Amino acid sequence: MTIRVVVADDHRVVRDGLCYLLSQEPDMEIAGEAGDGRQAVDVVAATRPDVLLLDLYMPELDGHAVLAALHDIPHRPAVVVLTSATDDDHLVRAVRGGATSYLLKTAPAEDVINAVRDAAAGTASLSPELLTRFTQALRRPPPPDPLRPLSPREREVLQLIASGHSNRQIARDLAIGEQTVKTHVRGILTKLGLQDRVQAAIFALRHQADSYEQRP
Repeated sequence: MTIRVVVADDHRVVRDGLCYLLSQEPDMEIAGEAGDGRQAVDVVAATRPDVLLLDLYMPELDGHAVLAALHDIPHRPAVVVLTSATDDDHLVRAVRGGATSYLLKTAPAEDVINAVRDAAAGTASLSPELLTRFTQALRRPPPPDPLRPLSPREREVLQLIASGHSNRQIARDLAIGEQTVKTHVRGILTKLGLQDRVQAAIFALRHQADSYEQRP
């Protein structure tokens, strides 16, 4: 059986090297290659490979977005992530997102080849070090919710502040008095240790961005 592989990496030299490396194996052939995430999804859909060798840091769509997009493809390949991302967050997100294997770009060529073969056979593989880190990361408690001190109503008010609403607009949207809105705003600032509405809006927007990044 010949293992058909798509190589996705935005660095042409790296991509060419990987294509050459894998094409030298008698049981592998390069089905296609991609220089950005969107192209990776299109090439996989068009060529229906057995394995996608995927970098995480890519333009258009990053590797995590590619993993998510692959769920909508009828013939979903096994995915071997080969990346320079060494932090635990990327590791956990990639595995949860459906990656069969996760290798660092410092891995020996033999490890890459073996990971592709294992993935094609339906076998997941992580180095002992990465497996230990993955297990430890799953055991760590989730970070505390920075909005925990706020009541549900205060959270609603903060969301509207972040959207640029005035106190009058907030009062109208929530069907409450404007003085009540002012009371909620004071409570938000006090509980979160903020100075003014601008800081509150920035805090809310940053929290939303962090929450999005932490989604599996």
